[in-house]
Amino acid sequence: MKSKSLREEDPQVYQAIQNEIARENEKLLLIASENYASPAIMEAQGSIFTNKYAEGYPGRRYYGGCQFADVAESLAIERAKELFGAEHVNVQPHSGTQANMAVYFAFVKPGETIMGMNLRHGGHLSHGARANFSGIFYKTVSYGVKPDTGYIDYDEVERLAKEHRPRLILVGASAYPRTIDFEAFYRIAQSVGAYLLSDIAHIAGLVAAGIHPSPFPHSDFVTSTTHKTLRGPRGGLIMCKGQYAKAIDKMVFPGMQGGPLMHVIAAKAVALKEALTDDFKTYQAQVVMNASALAEGLVKRGFQLVSGGTDNHLMLVNLANKKITGQDAECALDKAGITVNKNAIPFDPLPPSVTSGMRLGTPCVTTRGMKEAEMDRIAHFIDEALKNTSDISKLESIKNEVKGLTSLFPIYQD
Repeated sequence: MKSKSLREEDPQVYQAIQNEIARENEKLLLIASENYASPAIMEAQGSIFTNKYAEGYPGRRYYGGCQFADVAESLAIERAKELFGAEHVNVQPHSGTQANMAVYFAFVKPGETIMGMNLRHGGHLSHGARANFSGIFYKTVSYGVKPDTGYIDYDEVERLAKEHRPRLILVGASAYPRTIDFEAFYRIAQSVGAYLLSDIAHIAGLVAAGIHPSPFPHSDFVTSTTHKTLRGPRGGLIMCKGQYAKAIDKMVFPGMQGGPLMHVIAAKAVALKEALTDDFKTYQAQVVMNASALAEGLVKRGFQLVSGGTDNHLMLVNLANKKITGQDAECALDKAGITVNKNAIPFDPLPPSVTSGMRLGTPCVTTRGMKEAEMDRIAHFIDEALKNTSDISKLESIKNEVKGLTSLFPIYQD
C-alpha cells in the first residue's frame, strides 16, 4: 500500500484536526467530563492495534494472531485491578453507557425496576432516563437532591427503595458536586435485597487517587469511563465482585459487542499505568483544590452554586440571579474563549435545551498546570463575559486575555 500523509490523503479532515488542536490550546476548557489525554495514550490509540479483530478474551479468542492484543488487554485488566482494588475487570465496553448496559442486561430482566438519580438533579441518561434504553427496557424510579441544600436526600432514597423494591440501585452522577456516601447506599440496597451498581465515570480519577471515598467494597458492580478525571482514551470499563465475573464477561461479549477496540484498550492500559503514579495523585489533589478555588472565585462575584460549593472536580452554577440562561451563557463564554456546557439545575423550570445553569469542571485546566491563582482569573473572565454578553468587542478583549493565559500553559506542542 502506498503511504500518504493525512494532509495529502484528506486535507479537509487534516484541517479539522489542526483547528481542534488550536481550539484546545487557545481556549479554557471547563467541561467537567473532558480532559487532555497524554501523547503516549494518543500514540497507543492511533497504533496498529486498530487493525486487529480480537473477539473473545485474552487466551480465549475467536481469531488467530491475538498474542500481542492479549498482552495489551491483560495489562489493562491487571492495572485496573491494582488501581481500584477490584476482584474482576472487563475493559472492553466502548463507553460508560455500554458498561452500565452490560450490568443491567446481565442481572435485571426487562420490565423489572431499577432506581437511579434523576437526570435533572445530576444523574445520567443511562441511570433511568425515559428517552434512554434504561428507561425503555426497565421500570425506573428516580431519587434526587434536597431543594434547600442540593445534597442527595438519603431519606428519600431509602423511602423509595422500600416502596418500590428495585432489583438494582444505581449510585453515581454526571453533575453532582458533593461527596457520595457509598456506604449509605449499600445499607439501603441490602435492606431491600437490591444489587448496588456504582457509576464512578466522573470521579474515577479522584477515587483512584484516594481523594474521594471508594465504592469498594460496598458495591456489587462498579462502572466507569476511562476519560474524564481518569484522563485516558474515551471508553468504558466494568469492575465487579468475582462471583459476577462470568455473567458480566458473557454479556459484554457475545451479548452486546463483537470485536473489542484493541487500539483503545491499549490506550486504556497506558492511562491506567499513568494513574498508578504519585504524579497522578498529586494531579487529582490539585483538581479538587482548583475546583474549590474556582467555586470560591465565582461566589465572591455573586454567582450562586448548587449546594453552595463543591467537594470534587465540578460545580453547578445557578444563573437565575444573573438573568441569563445556560444556553446564552455557554454561547457568550465561547465567544470569550471559554468552553462550558449548559446544564439543568435541580428543579429547573427551563427545558434541557435551554437550562437555568451551567456545569464547570477543572480537570483540563489542571492538566495544563494551572493552580488556584489562575482559577481566580478564570472566575473573573467568566464574570466579565456574562456581564457583557451582547458586547462583541468586550468578549473579544476577554478572548485575547484568555489566549494570553493559555499561552503560558501550553498543552499540545509541535
